[in-house]
Amino acid sequence: MPIDLPSLAELRDIEADLQKFRRRVAVVQIVVVVCFLLILARLSYLQIVRHEDLLEQAENNRTAVIPTVPPRGLILDRNGVVLANNYSAYTLEITPSQVPDLEATIDALGELVEIQGKDRRRFKRLREDSRSFDSLPIRTRLSDEEVARFSAQRYRFPGVEIKARLFRQYPYGETASHVLGYIGRINAREKARIEEDDDAGNYRGTEYIGKLGVEQSYERELHGITGVNRVETSAGGRATRSLSTYLATPGQNVTLSIDIHLQKMVEDLFGHRRGALVALDPNTGEVLAFVSKPTFDPNAFVEGIDVESWRELNESTDKPLLNRALRGTYPPGSTYKPFMALGALTTGKRKASTIINDTGSWSFGGHTFRSHGDVGLGPVDMARSISLSSNVYYYSLANEMGVDTIHDFMKPLGFGQITGIDLPGEVRGVLPSTDWKRNYYKKPEQKKWFAGETISLGIGQGYNAFTMLQLASATATIASAGKKFTPHVMRSMQDALTHVQEAPKTIQPVNLGYSSEQVAVVRNGLVEVTRSGTSSQVFAGAIYQSAGKTGTAQAVGIGQKEKYDASKMAEYQRDHALYMAFAPAEAPQIALALVVENAGFGAAAAAPIARRVFDYWLLGQYPSEEDIAATQKGRSGRPIGTPRNKAQVPLLSERQ
Repeated sequence: MPIDLPSLAELRDIEADLQKFRRRVAVVQIVVVVCFLLILARLSYLQIVRHEDLLEQAENNRTAVIPTVPPRGLILDRNGVVLANNYSAYTLEITPSQVPDLEATIDALGELVEIQGKDRRRFKRLREDSRSFDSLPIRTRLSDEEVARFSAQRYRFPGVEIKARLFRQYPYGETASHVLGYIGRINAREKARIEEDDDAGNYRGTEYIGKLGVEQSYERELHGITGVNRVETSAGGRATRSLSTYLATPGQNVTLSIDIHLQKMVEDLFGHRRGALVALDPNTGEVLAFVSKPTFDPNAFVEGIDVESWRELNESTDKPLLNRALRGTYPPGSTYKPFMALGALTTGKRKASTIINDTGSWSFGGHTFRSHGDVGLGPVDMARSISLSSNVYYYSLANEMGVDTIHDFMKPLGFGQITGIDLPGEVRGVLPSTDWKRNYYKKPEQKKWFAGETISLGIGQGYNAFTMLQLASATATIASAGKKFTPHVMRSMQDALTHVQEAPKTIQPVNLGYSSEQVAVVRNGLVEVTRSGTSSQVFAGAIYQSAGKTGTAQAVGIGQKEKYDASKMAEYQRDHALYMAFAPAEAPQIALALVVENAGFGAAAAAPIARRVFDYWLLGQYPSEEDIAATQKGRSGRPIGTPRNKAQVPLLSERQ
């Protein structure tokens, strides 16, 4: 049979189809190779570049890191008395995101444990400041009976659990509250600051932070180092086993230079009166007592203070939350005169032997500046001007020195300056000068300094406004013959594990360069104040020699033609009573400054408190209860009962 051979056209069609097929195969091969390369590149990226990150994510999926909050360090006084400690207690807590009906749950819980209105208000406030998945306390410090009742009904309350927590406690309540401060829940502003300081890791799980006082200034040391417990978890998020544990390091124990017996004694001596006292060791700068009255109970702030209590504290006319020793500013009154005298000697404006005739008043620019009671003291030299508190002497001296010379001398002493004490919130006060007034006021007519404004500065009035800390520091500088120490309340740190004590870095005092002769003139005048001057009655019979100066400062301005009459004035308008002093005069161990607000003359209201402080510190004598009552009423500081040895006097909490 004949065979039909394909035509030339048909052969061409087959060849074209083969070419198309080959091209298609090539394209598919290229696509496959590209896809393979992409997969290989992605695999390399995941296995090499993202290896660490993905490994960490995988670990996080199967493990959980639980922070362990360290116990907060203790705060102790100079004699080892514990002023702030911790105790463990049970807390009933709710996680809002896990509770379907929050109000109904709280009502049901109230049938098992007591939940008061203040507990509900605090919980509501905490919810507003926290995330929905945070565990928040609805009741703290549960009794064993309450724990048992809830545990038996635990199945009814999803999202509610009992936790054991450490609570901060201040055993002596209101005593030294302005020094200690308190701890409270971390707010949004504090959380942002922690994160900015790169300290967020150490505060994981931490809910409380120091606020005010030592609790705030030594927060990092007291907080400690947070521990970590790494556990393996199931798919449901339950912990199955512990993988690794890094124990928390407790915070350091902070020992203060404060003597809590002295602190409480002074607070008792103030009674219900307002004021402040700062006592320093003039040889080291250690703060021995730091009193601001009235005080407050820091325990009320630990778990969040209720609205009524906060309103009572915040709106009180006595301002118990104001740290008067650190932030209250007062005209120094006549306590400024010894420093004016030292300034006159140092600048050469006046000699110690210069006699000024005190006629009871002094005139300048058509204005008459009076002395107390318009009584003239006659001829006075520098020492006599201090002991008898001559206003005329210092009116004329201020005029001779001028405001800027006064400013330049007082500034190194610390007036109107930050002392650098290791407590937060210190204010600067006002040490006036022509530059200060030019910058402080806005209107052109207010910026000019008038010569008549200088006169009242000489007796500690006018624009002068200083803290008791500044006045005490300046007094200590005179006591130490011109050596100025930085005041501090921290005496040492103790490692909670090794119990090794570490003293703070020593800050060398600044020598202001006063000559011994100049200091002796002022010191002799201050000694005469207690011998024959304005506080001689208070210090009669003392077996030690002290040096001091009384002061009375106006709380409100009184015209030059008006006479001061406390009986015709509201209490808050009456003069403040001040006193600055150190003892023993020949080798000072303690220096102090204090103010009793609206109490009148310093000799009657302030000096008796100083006498009790010196009796305690130098002789170990603690006043009897009738002595304390007499001092509160502004009577003489001389013993009217039998003083007790301080070792025999229990603190308030010890009596209870």
